[in-house]
Amino acid sequence: MQVDQIARPVAGSKRTRRSTGDRVRLAVLSLANGLGQVQHHSEKAWASITFAGTRHTLRLTFEGEEAVAAGEELVAALPEHEFTIPRQLVADATVTGVESTLLPEPRMLVECELLLLEDA
Repeated sequence: MQVDQIARPVAGSKRTRRSTGDRVRLAVLSLANGLGQVQHHSEKAWASITFAGTRHTLRLTFEGEEAVAAGEELVAALPEHEFTIPRQLVADATVTGVESTLLPEPRMLVECELLLLEDA
């Protein structure tokens, strides 16, 4: 019989938990095959009588032909994408702006907003 030891965390090291904002960034970037860079991300809490949640505004840049193509895929897929973010429902995902340049190198700036509802 063989017994495997369980690895224990190293003293002083902490495992960090991903925040909802971290998960939103990762989910949006995965739609673009990880080829974009988040330039700005803001998160604002909101509540109504029946719901509570957060509004996330992101600005992403895509540089180079392959990255710009991935940015175009993001723009096309984002509004209808079914996100899976733990304890959150994505009520709305909207592309609010797109800017593109071709010279000297292809570059695209994408701005989007996601409205999340807390899932009890």
